[in-house]
Amino acid sequence: MNSMRLARAACLLLLPFLILSFAPFAYSEERPSVFLEDLTWTELRDEIGAGKTTIIIPIGGTEQSGPAVALGKHNRRVRLLCERIAISLGNAVVAPVIAYVPEGNLSPPSGHMRFPGTISVPEAAFETILESAARSFKLHGFKDIVFLGDHGGYQANEKNVANKLNREWASSNARAHAVPQYYDAAQSDFARILKGQGFTLSEIGTHAGLNDTSLMLALTRVLSVRIGFRPDPNLAAPTVFMEIRPRQAQASECWA
Repeated sequence: MNSMRLARAACLLLLPFLILSFAPFAYSEERPSVFLEDLTWTELRDEIGAGKTTIIIPIGGTEQSGPAVALGKHNRRVRLLCERIAISLGNAVVAPVIAYVPEGNLSPPSGHMRFPGTISVPEAAFETILESAARSFKLHGFKDIVFLGDHGGYQANEKNVANKLNREWASSNARAHAVPQYYDAAQSDFARILKGQGFTLSEIGTHAGLNDTSLMLALTRVLSVRIGFRPDPNLAAPTVFMEIRPRQAQASECWA
């Protein structure tokens, strides 16, 4: 069999898999996607024209969270929750997740950078990305540009960028919003709920602790549980998170 025939045979074998791989991205007439990256530019133009003038920019981060929670925890979590918030609002689109955030120094490594897989960028570069994304969305007709960050380390950076843009945009109808209530709902509010259910502060923990693990178990078990690791079912319970999930959505709608 010559190379041309081999190439044709390979194409025929791969074609069904290629078709199936694109199926999840198909446009649904019943319920169009709220994710910007799933839309064509003409679909997005029409949605903005019809009143979808809020864009939510999910900000995650790629960092270690111990042996049980995957490196993409923040990215997966913020994308899922922003989708639910956008659907609840009815006038919002969700931008692609920003997965590269400040995580510590490279040399010498500090913070989470001491662990393989963590990715860090300088704070100035991070703020430039947020600013440029917001300016792009304003240019295309969005009026409310919302930063929702799933990580505590860059909340101040979000505020810096929003304040800078709002000073510049004071005479326009566009506004940038940094929403710390989203992060607070998953941290302090959730910790109070857990404490009220009898968990001690040492059990609740902070980074990659009970609250972090429960959040991920409630959203997707795939990213949380690893072979050889089984969280205490009495502690890391998915149902624990059910109370805080609506609070995050409500807290994040304060710009509306």
